[in-house]
Amino acid sequence: MSKRIVICIGREFGSGGREIGCAVAEKLGIPFYDKEILKKAAKDSGIVEELFENADEKPTNSFLYTLAIGAHGQAVNSFTNYNDYLTNDKLFLFQTDAIRKMADESSCVFIGRCADYILRGRKDMFSVFIHAPLELRIQRICRLYNLEEDAARSLIRKTDRSRANYHNFYADRDWGAAGSYDMSINSGKFGVDGAVQLIVSAAETFRAQNSQ
Repeated sequence: MSKRIVICIGREFGSGGREIGCAVAEKLGIPFYDKEILKKAAKDSGIVEELFENADEKPTNSFLYTLAIGAHGQAVNSFTNYNDYLTNDKLFLFQTDAIRKMADESSCVFIGRCADYILRGRKDMFSVFIHAPLELRIQRICRLYNLEEDAARSLIRKTDRSRANYHNFYADRDWGAAGSYDMSINSGKFGVDGAVQLIVSAAETFRAQNSQ
């Protein structure tokens, strides 16, 4: 694509969001970032990747984020004692920096991790949320993880709750609500391939409108 575009995809667990995002990136010929965000944050911060993985899309239990980020969403330079307490909030700040650097480098697709909120001021970003009926997601998780239905249902609810709490804590919008995103797609209705086509088509339209 000749003009920069950054696509941020949120997803319900089991909706196929990661598969869809990966296919979109492949069709557009741009980088795809999922766990790679954690690797970048770990490399740039010098903190072991395992800590980022343990905190990945999990809600925080502290108020240090509010103190560190400041009233207007900008990091407070005086907050320098970050080695005192390595909280999820601190890891989020490192992850935020990694996401911004990746978006500055080239067009790309991000999966989750509040990328839509972190990059909300960019004119080249548009956001998508992938959802699907619970029963279809249960079937998918049973197949992918070789689980019984009850275990799959429990895992879905636990993961969705964690993602929602994480997103709602750091962002000023509700996770999964249609009004929080530029597009909301039911992958149960359109299928993975259909969802990919919708996003790619929207990306082309978005890019064309932004180039006018």
